[in-house]
Amino acid sequence: MLPSRPLLHAAVFALTVLQALASDTFIAAVYEHAVILPDYTDKPVSPDDALALMNKNMDVLEEAIKEAAQQGAHIIVTPEDGIYGWRFTRETIYPYLEDIPDPAVNWIPCTDRTRFAPAPVQERLSCMARNNSIYVVANIGDKKPCNSSDPSCPSDGRYQYNTNVVFDSEGKLVARYHKYNLFRGETQFNYPKEPEAITFDTPFGKFGIFTCFDILFREPAVVLVSELQVDTVLFPTAWMNVLPFLTAVEFHSAWAMGMGVNLLSANTHNIGLAMTGSGLFTPKGPAVYHYNSGTEEGRLLLAELSARPRLSPTYPPAVNWSSFATSIEKFAGGKDTFSGAVRRDIFTFSELGHKAGNYTVCQGDLCCHLIYRMANKSKDEVYVLGAFDGLHGSLIKYHWQICTLLRCKSTDLDTCGQPVETAQTKFEMFSLSGTFGTNYVFPEVLYSGVQLAPGEFEVLRDGRLKSKHGTSKPLVTVTLFGRLYEKDPPHPLRT
Repeated sequence: MLPSRPLLHAAVFALTVLQALASDTFIAAVYEHAVILPDYTDKPVSPDDALALMNKNMDVLEEAIKEAAQQGAHIIVTPEDGIYGWRFTRETIYPYLEDIPDPAVNWIPCTDRTRFAPAPVQERLSCMARNNSIYVVANIGDKKPCNSSDPSCPSDGRYQYNTNVVFDSEGKLVARYHKYNLFRGETQFNYPKEPEAITFDTPFGKFGIFTCFDILFREPAVVLVSELQVDTVLFPTAWMNVLPFLTAVEFHSAWAMGMGVNLLSANTHNIGLAMTGSGLFTPKGPAVYHYNSGTEEGRLLLAELSARPRLSPTYPPAVNWSSFATSIEKFAGGKDTFSGAVRRDIFTFSELGHKAGNYTVCQGDLCCHLIYRMANKSKDEVYVLGAFDGLHGSLIKYHWQICTLLRCKSTDLDTCGQPVETAQTKFEMFSLSGTFGTNYVFPEVLYSGVQLAPGEFEVLRDGRLKSKHGTSKPLVTVTLFGRLYEKDPPHPLRT
């Protein structure tokens, strides 16, 4: 049956209003927070003491939220563990947890505080959002009671989850996400029974959300982007930087480019644990980022981003990551190879023995090709081309394919793959490609001092990562970081 004319007019009017409200761009913010940590204890503190500690951190976050709102931000992301820190057992984190309802209940804690069990943290976050007319993203802990009728119910009768929450500009709870891929030290939390793919719509795009270690796995990260087509990913994290491929700003920027979405990455800040590196990353590179391993200070970042990057006329075209590398003969260089370790991963390396050259290095099903020319080869520095095709990780394993041009720690080839932050050698040009067995490949270029190279490299449709006009700063690494999700073994803890 066709709708009546008045109903049709009303529907058209509503659609027109929604289109008018929709914005092509929005202002996003992330806050890197130097978390105030609780004193270590093997016994639970009182709920009042737990709330006192959380309020100290929320005092800092509230100031950042106010400042972001005053600068026009529509949404702000705060870090994983940003409200209560870490160093917990399952028992000692319990006083910090709240029961977080399903957002379908349509709840504004700021104005309806008695509707559910006492939830002072959710109430305060809701009021921060409502009072400043800004979406607020935070990481807190959720608790859910269970009983013996549930065969997977823990012996203490409750589930505990590492949880992200999102409150809209009216203070309403609009998203709740339980972290699915727990890092090895998160024994205080439970794994959700099933992965959650959490999205929500706003006038400035479709958003998805997950947490830290999740970014390395198909569920939920790839599902949100490739299947649910989100425009922007919200990413609270507590990321410990690991050179040469997994510093926060390096990998998170590469992931946003490889997946073709905005990534709003808010890291905790703790120099002792090598935690720093936040940013607002886009399909074309970082809009703004921050990395500071020298001081214990927080940092607010803001940038204007495309609300729907896929609709942009400058959206990067699809890439066939193996097209160029599989179409050419092996280069003459790279005959003399050797093995070297990047952490526990055994790479096949070939030393770049000249200021310019063509090289090929292979391992497993992966062959990596490099064309390069150095501008000012330092006699104290050695560079290599490396390839890795295999499982990474100790307890939790996942499959990587990596092609990398990297600086060794010293002229001793045994140091190739060890962490290096600085360099002196600049390159006039480089072109790196590989015979990847996946289309999920993330391009990284890292300069001396853990600096990114926005606008100074490009990815061609045939899978080549190329410099544009030479490197403006000394080069630490150029990497194509591939993930073969289908080759990942079953998760040993979740199963």
